[in-house]
Amino acid sequence: MEIYGNKQHKIIHGDALEALHKVADNSVDLIFADPPYNIGKNFNGQKDKWATEEEYLHWCYKWLDLCIQKLKPNGSFYVMTATQFMPFFDIYIRKKLDILSRLVWYYDSSGVQAKKYFGSMYEPILFCVKDKNNYTFNTEDILVEAKTGAKRKLIDYRKAVPTIYNSKKVPGNVWEFARVRYRMDEYENHPTQKPIALLERIIKASSNKGDLVMDPFSGTFTTCFVAKQHGRNSIGIELQEEYVKIGLRRLQLANEFKGEKLQKKIRSFETDKLATVYTLKLFEEPNG
Repeated sequence: MEIYGNKQHKIIHGDALEALHKVADNSVDLIFADPPYNIGKNFNGQKDKWATEEEYLHWCYKWLDLCIQKLKPNGSFYVMTATQFMPFFDIYIRKKLDILSRLVWYYDSSGVQAKKYFGSMYEPILFCVKDKNNYTFNTEDILVEAKTGAKRKLIDYRKAVPTIYNSKKVPGNVWEFARVRYRMDEYENHPTQKPIALLERIIKASSNKGDLVMDPFSGTFTTCFVAKQHGRNSIGIELQEEYVKIGLRRLQLANEFKGEKLQKKIRSFETDKLATVYTLKLFEEPNG
């Protein structure tokens, strides 16, 4: 196990169950957990698949307990998993925390999801707290447009003085954010990268500047990246070395790793673009 970074932002390279023991109990303000889903995804050569569903859930319950242990008394916990496993998470967690919202992250897809059943177009998220009477929720930082007031200009006649409906509101529990695609600027080489916009809403809502945000399955380190962008501190835990390198680069914690220069990999369409630019420059150069 290796630890990189500084006082504000730490990356722990190691297994989540072991690394979580390096984090002090009752020290984290916000945890976002996006674990492997046990659906066979390939994470840099390591398959996300347990021998049985029971083994997967047994492993999940271990890190869930550790995360709860690390959370401050007024802390918040957002946790994801596959749709088929979320009912088990829900039943397990509700005995230990207050579940305030059951969120749906919805996204569209240009491809065919399924032909003989209804394809999955969302991922579930639980929003939980240790104390439902004492937790952070920054309403003003996450308001979205309320179409009834902002666009339709409907009037609420139930009030003593009829008034147009509010133009802003707190988001409901169905969130529509595009999945991270290959040609998007934020794309990194990872099979389950979560969008910056999703993490921005969570971090803005449930933490304040200077708070500590933790992600026990960091992947592309979007959680830590967004935390840094918004003045929070972070701890990111990641098992795969290739993804640790992404985190070191995105958080600007290192320029090199074991002698390798850390830089974002050029994508195929960018290679073609660079080749075109180079060719045009050659034609533009005056003959010597």
